[in-house]
Amino acid sequence: MNTISKNKYLIRACPNPDCNFRFPAPDQSGIGVQCPKCKSLTLIKHEFNLNQEAISQISEVHSNPKANFEVILDNIRSTFNVGAMFRTSDGAGVRKIHLCGITALPQHKKIHKTALGAETSVPFEYHLNGIVAVNQLKEQGFRIWALEKTSISRPLEEFHFREDIGPVAMVVGNEVIGVDPDILKLCDDHIHIPMSGVKGSLNVAIAFGIAVYQLLGFQDSTGNGKISGNLY
Repeated sequence: MNTISKNKYLIRACPNPDCNFRFPAPDQSGIGVQCPKCKSLTLIKHEFNLNQEAISQISEVHSNPKANFEVILDNIRSTFNVGAMFRTSDGAGVRKIHLCGITALPQHKKIHKTALGAETSVPFEYHLNGIVAVNQLKEQGFRIWALEKTSISRPLEEFHFREDIGPVAMVVGNEVIGVDPDILKLCDDHIHIPMSGVKGSLNVAIAFGIAVYQLLGFQDSTGNGKISGNLY
């Protein structure tokens, strides 16, 4: 049985001048041999390996992660958000991800769609109960930071992870209700991302990415990014 390569992709194009549809498809999947729009046989324009540079660097990145920074994903309902947060964690060098409650495990097939391999490169641990997980980390000496707007939260710009403050775990909560109130009570600090507009909230994976990259020093004091590599 042929296996689908998750890292190798093709760029296909429809030769029909009235269609001219162009799209990526996994190699050996059979997807896109016929144009999804007009059913003409497509042409392969390019083939390439996803994250080829990242794959060559992965041993270097994870041999020196942010040794004392971990994250807790408590009851994240969307597999796509979980995958995105794995990918962000991989890029930022997060040491470990704690998955709690209904949060899907990396084996879930939908997580790969946004993680694109990061689900296999970042260590994780599953916990049935987020409160138990937080208490265990506190017993190990972790400071717990909650990414949540509360009456006592302070803006993200006031926080920066440093090795000398000891281990830190940042917790993000459910897309609808946020961080569990009983977990909030256990946290050492509450952090919010300042924003304007009427909604007053961000998608949890987007907020997670902003916070992790700020906390781990991927922006300088002027707010200018220091991120390198492919963004897609």
